[in-house]
Amino acid sequence: MRKPFVAGNWKMNKNNQEAEELARQLKEKIAAVEGADILICPPFTSLSLISKVIKDTGVFLGAQNMHWEESGAFTGEVSAQMLKSAGCGFVLIGHSERRKYFSESNQVVNKKIKAALKASLSPIVCVGETLEEREAGKEKDIVGCQLEEGLASLGEQDLGEITIAYEPVWAIGTGKTATGLQAEQMHAFIREWLEKKYSSSLSNDLRILYGGSVKASNTKELMGQKNIDGTLVGGASLDASGFAEIVKNSL
Repeated sequence: MRKPFVAGNWKMNKNNQEAEELARQLKEKIAAVEGADILICPPFTSLSLISKVIKDTGVFLGAQNMHWEESGAFTGEVSAQMLKSAGCGFVLIGHSERRKYFSESNQVVNKKIKAALKASLSPIVCVGETLEEREAGKEKDIVGCQLEEGLASLGEQDLGEITIAYEPVWAIGTGKTATGLQAEQMHAFIREWLEKKYSSSLSNDLRILYGGSVKASNTKELMGQKNIDGTLVGGASLDASGFAEIVKNSL
């Protein structure tokens, strides 16, 4: 049985004081929650601070991005080892906003995954199609390509350390959400792809999250689907009460 996994992506929000307060509120509201893995991904500037706030709580810490090189002349970038030293155990890779605004290709995603794994960081690999691609009936082709190229040359053991997040681009920050059926169909496709490419045991064990305007009111419908194992939450993760409700509705 795959354990529910709820991840909060704070994106470019919260200064250090605000981040600390949000983390403390969340810590209080989910203190008694059991049965789900919970992850928060604050901005780089707050990682070390938040690591201390959530220490010994069972809440995991993740980063929103990383560079594929260990060090060097890459002004403004952050390496996997830097994230590890800040207390991170997870990192988001290939988020649609990174692909859209910073032109990250599947090949770049692949390099970042490999660098994260080398540093013993667990990647959450994001895939998903745009509205135009879905309306053209190409959503499975797009996601299949993202998986094929993004996971290129990775073995089954590598995949055991990875979580996949399906985030339809047309449902991110728009208020639109894929229906439970739409999300389930893509999650089932991803699981079938994993079975064909790797094995049924990996396909059965690997967790696949849904991301795209997730909120407390739609979490139960999403989590009621056979192949949805959790959620990647954006804006709703910036409110401690709302995020705690999402976590509780995921059980």
